[in-house]
Amino acid sequence: MTDEMIDERGKNTYTKDMIIRLEISDKEYDMTDRKTRKRRYKRKQKVAIFIACVTIAIALFLASLLIYVVLRPEENSASTIDTDKVYDDLSEQTKEPLKLPMPSPEVSITISVVGDCTLGTDENFNYARSLNAYYEKNGPEYFLKNVKSIFEADDLTIANLEGTFTNLTTRADKTYAFKGPAEFVKILTSSSVEAVTLANNHSRDYGAQSLTDTRNTLDAAGVIHFGYDVTKVVEVKGIKVGLVGIYELIDHTGRAQQVKNNIAKVKSEGADIVIVIFHWGIERDAAPNSHQTMLGRLAIDEGADLVCGHHPHVLQGIETYKGKNIVYSLGNFCFGGNSNPSDKDTMIFQQTFTITKEGVKNDNVTNVIPCSLSSEKNRNNYQPTPATGSEAERIMKKIKDRSALIKLP
Repeated sequence: MTDEMIDERGKNTYTKDMIIRLEISDKEYDMTDRKTRKRRYKRKQKVAIFIACVTIAIALFLASLLIYVVLRPEENSASTIDTDKVYDDLSEQTKEPLKLPMPSPEVSITISVVGDCTLGTDENFNYARSLNAYYEKNGPEYFLKNVKSIFEADDLTIANLEGTFTNLTTRADKTYAFKGPAEFVKILTSSSVEAVTLANNHSRDYGAQSLTDTRNTLDAAGVIHFGYDVTKVVEVKGIKVGLVGIYELIDHTGRAQQVKNNIAKVKSEGADIVIVIFHWGIERDAAPNSHQTMLGRLAIDEGADLVCGHHPHVLQGIETYKGKNIVYSLGNFCFGGNSNPSDKDTMIFQQTFTITKEGVKNDNVTNVIPCSLSSEKNRNNYQPTPATGSEAERIMKKIKDRSALIKLP
């Protein structure tokens, strides 16, 4: 072997000395590269340790701050107030204008009131001609079918339920005592009569228990009842209507305090409208007596928006007192107390009340619907029917003429 070597590609020739020097250079390079990598590794370790220390320091600072805030509630509260103020100041320019609630729209409700509804009979009456016999033959919807559409179109219908729903057999010692079985309440519920007053001289015809039986029957059927010291406040289309029923026949103007108390009671319960129903007057009198006018006007003075009455069994006039109506007698309506009364004239009195944010609008929107208590002329078939034509004109004239009989204050 010579001192010269040729690489495999035959392009370069190296001597031994040259090869030895190259090998030494390669070894020196390898040692230098290892030292460089080692220095870099140590530098990375130092950076990692530094970052870890900073992170721990920040965590400790935040934890200390949290503990400080929790343990210093008074300062924290003051800080919160300042922050809210700053927020309000900074956001004043960007917040939308405050949107106030729009005023509530006007709400109108129509209330219908009718007179004496005796849904039963006296045990001494001729059964074949009684309301009970008609119920047995025709069912509950028969009786009010000619006025049902009127009651369905209003918002509240109120009647005087003059009699009892009971099975008791021991009657009070009186000339006439009326009762019907509990199922007769369907006459009301099938024809949109929502409320009845029980303050009258036939509500205890079979003793105090018969009044309790009647109330229980009405409750079970969902019919609102009121009267005596039982008042009600019912909500109609979002409007609260207070219902008061007063029985006047025994002590007359001695009922004045009860009138005041019961009106004040429903008003304290939030009533927007107050309806007061009286059982008063003298049977078959065409004009109200002084007790009626005194109590009716007192009710208006105390806050009633409408006053209606019954008991005379005939129509009496209508007075407008301080912008409010007093309907002194509505007459009979669905009346099982007589199979053929000589005076069959009656009416449905309607008033539409409009309520605004200021209260009840004083616009006195009324509608008097003249009716007969029977759809047949020569007998009572217990089917109240709106009058038409000349009959309607005659009844309206009667109401007008009898209104002129009222003695004004």
